[in-house]
Amino acid sequence: MTIQGKGPEAPGEAVPDTRDLGAIDDILGFHIRLAHGAVYRHFMETFEHLDLTQKQVSVLWLVDDHPDIAQADLGRQLQIDRATIMAIVNRLQGRGYIVRGRSKLDGRRQTLNLTALGQDALAKARSAILDHENWLKGRFNEKEITQLIGLLRRIHD
Repeated sequence: MTIQGKGPEAPGEAVPDTRDLGAIDDILGFHIRLAHGAVYRHFMETFEHLDLTQKQVSVLWLVDDHPDIAQADLGRQLQIDRATIMAIVNRLQGRGYIVRGRSKLDGRRQTLNLTALGQDALAKARSAILDHENWLKGRFNEKEITQLIGLLRRIHD
């Protein structure tokens, strides 16, 4: 579809309608990518002042919810490979947010716990997450939110 006489082109020259995506508009993965991009951009804007990434916030949150969690278990829960989870934990440890320890049950396993500084960073992150979630959930009613979460779980579980 084109629109006549709009934009900087000469009068009467056809200008593409950017809303007409053609056949790609029927591709589910395309819309998931666009939705992910919009959510990611808003997240980054919301978290800019905290200097934390989505993965770092997820790690802090899970470590707080599961004291003494093993790094390997954390990676499995977040579906993050060993090298990446180690790099994230190293960065968070370097910032003083996480401490490593030895498991009391299995001395070969490292445990992770938040420091007071990590708990403070997570509290600020949770506040930002509420803002971000309100922005995102504001596009849906409660029934749609429940349905959408269920549908997305079918993809990632």
